[in-house]
Amino acid sequence: MNIKQCVHDNVDEIADLHQYFHMYPELSTEEFRTMEYIQKKLKEYNIPSVHIEKGGILGIIDSGKPGKTLLLRADIDALPITESDINISKQKKYISQNKGIMHACGHDGHTAMLLVEGKILQENHNEWEGKVVLMFEEGEENGSRYLLQFFAYFEKHAIHIDGCYGTHVRWDIPSGKISIITGPAMAGVFAFDITLIGIGGHGSRPDLAVNPIDCFAAIYNGINTIRMRNISPQHCLTVSIGKLKGGDRINVISDMLEFGGTVRYFNENDGQQFKENLERILENECSNFGCRYIVNKKSLNYVLRNNEDCARIACNAIAKDLGEDVLYEGQPWMASESMALTLRVYPGVFSFTGIANAEIGSGANHHTAAFDIDDAGLATGVAAAIAYSLAFLAYTQPISFTAQSIE
Repeated sequence: MNIKQCVHDNVDEIADLHQYFHMYPELSTEEFRTMEYIQKKLKEYNIPSVHIEKGGILGIIDSGKPGKTLLLRADIDALPITESDINISKQKKYISQNKGIMHACGHDGHTAMLLVEGKILQENHNEWEGKVVLMFEEGEENGSRYLLQFFAYFEKHAIHIDGCYGTHVRWDIPSGKISIITGPAMAGVFAFDITLIGIGGHGSRPDLAVNPIDCFAAIYNGINTIRMRNISPQHCLTVSIGKLKGGDRINVISDMLEFGGTVRYFNENDGQQFKENLERILENECSNFGCRYIVNKKSLNYVLRNNEDCARIACNAIAKDLGEDVLYEGQPWMASESMALTLRVYPGVFSFTGIANAEIGSGANHHTAAFDIDDAGLATGVAAAIAYSLAFLAYTQPISFTAQSIE
């Protein structure tokens, strides 16, 4: 298969799909129109599909010849962000038509890429052996629990997955480049959302109240010392408080305060260490200040690790089919990904697809109103995925991998 030519013949399809998904974004677990459109396109491409309840869409391409089965994945949900019609420096070609909702992370590009990858592989199914499974995952921004529905479906229908591949567009990698990182590529995350409960009162008599803001100040200081006191200085870990709500009037002491944040790390033990220390700080400071606390959310998610053998297959395939100059030496990303769960179950690789292009103004950070994607970068992402697919399906050597537990 001439991968470059196949992708060149579909550049308009990639751009059209990206435009559609970008203009009509939907939030996590509300991707009804998105999933309908995905199934419509899969039918157009002669790819059988099924809707997995509280999971997403699954498409299966069968070459008609025995061989391995490769899972290709994309996420499909958007974010509650109002989009700017300007990117870094230019007017955007198109913006979200659903006010207050935006594909600010790039999942619209992921969905467009996976559809075209499926189209090309289906059109050329005589040139490879085995099966390719297309997994369109809903609700990724809410965590990885929706993936469990896919895993259950595979088990129920005796679909044996031999390996997996996915990609994420990246704002800080040039368009036309692909980065493959061996080992930890994206951070694990510990997320927490906590309510502190005190005793409300009048601002003139703080002695008659129990101010949860005072308690939070002590907890916040304690959180900021965990990194220094309990985590090795050679390990990477970040902490951020993104949510803080307490009080409405300047002369009223509120009886309640809510706060939440995330911790990112490349070592699961560091995440567990932070979690345990946060629990200790909550107990101690609430006792000191006479407050109670309620944990609304507390979740610990995995580090995304690429399989060494699969990363090597990917680098060799991209260099061979697209050219060595396409490979880019990117850095591990402190963002987190539900694909980390899939890579614990199946050997695979998660690449980074560059979409930064100063000429069109793309390259704003993810989860910002100015975020934009260069479609030429998506075309390179499609080519890289197909190159990996063909190389993996044809690979006959054993891959070193031990499946890990998931929760």
